[in-house]
Amino acid sequence: MPELPDITAYITAIEARIIGRVLERVAISSPFLLRTFDPPLSSTEGCKVTELRRIGKRIAIGVEGDLWLVLHLMIAGRLHWKPANARLAGRALAGFYFLDGALTLTEAGSKHRASLHVVRGEEGLQSLNPGGVEIFSIDLAGFRTALTQENRTLKRALTDPRIVSGIGNAYSDEILHAAQLSPIALTHKLKDEEWVRLYAATRETLDLWTSRLSSEARKKFPEGVTAFRPDMAVHGRFGQPCPRCGKPLQRIRYADNETNYCAECQTGGKVLADRSLSRLLGSDWPRTLEELEALKKR
Repeated sequence: MPELPDITAYITAIEARIIGRVLERVAISSPFLLRTFDPPLSSTEGCKVTELRRIGKRIAIGVEGDLWLVLHLMIAGRLHWKPANARLAGRALAGFYFLDGALTLTEAGSKHRASLHVVRGEEGLQSLNPGGVEIFSIDLAGFRTALTQENRTLKRALTDPRIVSGIGNAYSDEILHAAQLSPIALTHKLKDEEWVRLYAATRETLDLWTSRLSSEARKKFPEGVTAFRPDMAVHGRFGQPCPRCGKPLQRIRYADNETNYCAECQTGGKVLADRSLSRLLGSDWPRTLEELEALKKR
């Protein structure tokens, strides 16, 4: 799922192409995409684009008349910039057509999770905001307060959009590795110095990737947005050496996601239980990197 750095990069690229331009028409090929009926989608046609915003992991396109088109890409949704005469085909769900180009939305797979809302005014826009704090708008105390309202694991707290805005599976892995904290550490048990590290790592990691991806988006439209980037420290790099200590990176798999971490740098050498494998191995589940390596050699 595109997260804060990816969404910001999309907005950087889209702003340069559509701010001040008239949205001539909108075409939708999927009945599952549009989730609202009032205001009607047609009311945005013929209106000039005035503003773009990020609302959590959503992209909000403001047009004249205080109307907003709000896109949530979910896991498999991606945006593209096409010629103005491009037709919707294949995985394309929607096209937003301007005089000199078209912004199109595609979604891989058949689950139809991406969504489009049309809302009116600030109240309508904020009704789609999950309410998480914006990391670049709060201080350490505010960050700590937000994450300790409930006793959650750090992974769950960072990726809950009601707690922190714009962070998902990929960047939470990167943040926790930078902070040298376990993904299953509980928020109510963190020490003062660990909060300092976590706050700094969250801001620095998101700032680094936002700056990098937005810079690329100024040169060309960000096609092929992915959660797996070769220069990430841990996310998607299971089994590869940790860039800090050189030990093989580990993972916890669950549903469609996985958490990547370094046992040496983040968990004191302890290998965290993988739900499926730990059930299979039971008491034979390796507790340390040394036990894991010994198991692999059997």
